[in-house]
Amino acid sequence: MSVLQMLQDRSNTTCELCTSNKDTRQYNIPPSLTETVDTCVLLCANCEDQIEKKTEMDVNHWRCLNDSMWSEHVAVQIMAWRMLQRLRGEGWPKDLLDMMYLDDDALAIARLTDEHKDEADKIIHRDVNGVILDNGDSVVLIKDLKVKGSSMVAKQGTAVRNIRLDRDNATFIEGKVGPTQIVIITEYVKKL
Repeated sequence: MSVLQMLQDRSNTTCELCTSNKDTRQYNIPPSLTETVDTCVLLCANCEDQIEKKTEMDVNHWRCLNDSMWSEHVAVQIMAWRMLQRLRGEGWPKDLLDMMYLDDDALAIARLTDEHKDEADKIIHRDVNGVILDNGDSVVLIKDLKVKGSSMVAKQGTAVRNIRLDRDNATFIEGKVGPTQIVIITEYVKKL
């Protein structure tokens, strides 16, 4: 059974955050590189677009987190915590955060995207043109790069999909070039 099928069974084919049954899809929680039931949630297009900042945030839509934050599934709890953190300036999410409990391991994973930090304290990754990079973005190499510790050379024009951002350094991202996971300096990439 695929991860998507297991998520659909787990949630009765409804969004695990807002319970919409329209246009649901599997969402891999950043920065996880693996797709398992424990690292994914089933989301509707509306929730996913707002999470990925493709559409403007509809604060009232997220009042659904009052219910989903109590989910028995840790992946759903993590996504609810992250969205409540993003909305904490609205007032009511702060009250929900005060009630919410995540164990230490889940809280560590939830904090990986820095949603709990103020904008001024967040590390921002930018490509060679100054475009902001996010987890899961695709980039292209703008020059040939020798990979340290191997004889491999990552060629200019190589697309690196589903990148992961270094939490501690704004100049480093991680991605796969062929079968090899490498660290790339952001000044040598352009966002696709």
